[in-house]
Amino acid sequence: MVLKREPTASFHSVRYILRVLETVSQHGGGVTETVIARESGLPPLHLAPILRMLRREGYVERLPDGAYAAGASLVLLGSDATHRQALEAKLQETLSALRDTVGAAVYVSRYIDGEVRVTQFAAGPRTPAVREWVDFRSAAHASAAGKCLLNQLDQNGRRDHLARHKIARLTSRTVTNERQLFSRLDAQPATVPVLDLQEYAVGTVCAAVPLSAGAAVGCLALSLPVEHAHRLRAAAETLNRRAAPVALSLTF
Repeated sequence: MVLKREPTASFHSVRYILRVLETVSQHGGGVTETVIARESGLPPLHLAPILRMLRREGYVERLPDGAYAAGASLVLLGSDATHRQALEAKLQETLSALRDTVGAAVYVSRYIDGEVRVTQFAAGPRTPAVREWVDFRSAAHASAAGKCLLNQLDQNGRRDHLARHKIARLTSRTVTNERQLFSRLDAQPATVPVLDLQEYAVGTVCAAVPLSAGAAVGCLALSLPVEHAHRLRAAAETLNRRAAPVALSLTF
């Protein structure tokens, strides 16, 4: 599999976040924002929102004197014995908070060994998950998550996937022409959420944003009942803005 393009904006944000975490970790007794900015190479204007996010997610904490130190989440992730469990628990916590913020079921999907896989999700009574009436692995051409993942592959990677999972009409809105599908993917701006307007399932609309980190291909998605379609674009924009903590988890 070959990535279609350079890492997306989400990855570049994560790269800067990792610089900040590395700087904080190197100063066990705490480090000031000025020193973090100097050692990470980030201007204060960009550093401030990153620090706010890292505090919110528990990766750093602010000491009484205003300096920053490693937070509980970062300390826990640094333990080899509990790393995997801690990472999954932290990601689930992040997804649950995001679900409540956007008022929709949210999902993390990955492209692993040539297959679309939903690796984690958060749903609830008021935010039901989409019913998987057709295996997501066979519906990449129709679902927002699947299209977002395919959009991160090159042409050969896409063709390989569709050779193994033939395009099928799932609803009257499903695009079943490969050339038309590829044309839409090529025209999709990297910073704009990919939408599924009842292409996978009648009665459900979805959106997805990329979570590319190095060689990993992933996305963050949400689904809404069609009666809430008027909230889709606003929810997708929020999803895009809040993607960094989820993308960060893919790098650990």
